Amino acid sequence: MTDFDDSKLKSKASAACGWNFIVLMSRQGKIRLSEFFSSYTEAEKRRILRDIAADVLPRQAKMCNIIEKGEYKFVYRRYASLYFVVGAPVEMNELIVLEQIHLFVEALDGYFNSVCELDLVFSLHKSLMILFEMFIGGMLCESNRREVLQQIVEAEEMVESMTKPGEDTSSQLDDGLSFQEQFQLGRKPGARGPRGNR
Repeated sequence: MTDFDDSKLKSKASAACGWNFIVLMSRQGKIRLSEFFSSYTEAEKRRILRDIAADVLPRQAKMCNIIEKGEYKFVYRRYASLYFVVGAPVEMNELIVLEQIHLFVEALDGYFNSVCELDLVFSLHKSLMILFEMFIGGMLCESNRREVLQQIVEAEEMVESMTKPGEDTSSQLDDGLSFQEQFQLGRKPGARGPRGNR
């Protein structure tokens, strides 16, 4: 009989459940969206983003969509001018990750009516809402695109109903964003309104 170590088995099973991170990058290397589901230091995040730019961007279209990098692997797909790059545990099935990326892109397409890079630049908070509605902690929790979009529409309607006439609703949607995400939207972190006014 083989002797199994339960702790190793449990850690491998939990590690293989979800993504470590997702990065949307343009062909020029500009980061359009990045979300880390596992804890990384800022230096590790910068290294990961450099690795993506160095390893994924120069690859030819007919090359493999999987690059192993130590404790995780890059699984990516290119849609028009954007690369959708996921950092997945080595034990995770790459085909499942590719299908999850495609589900996310379909949800973005459904919301933005054929998503493009500018949609992500000017509506980062909406892209993040879709991501967080589908994935929790890097694990796919809702795969039904219609259900995801319905939840987003309901959230927007709720924000619209709570706003006063003449008030900017985007500032209320940004309240849950990190400082980096607010900065990417052109707002002063922690400030409200379109120009950062209180």
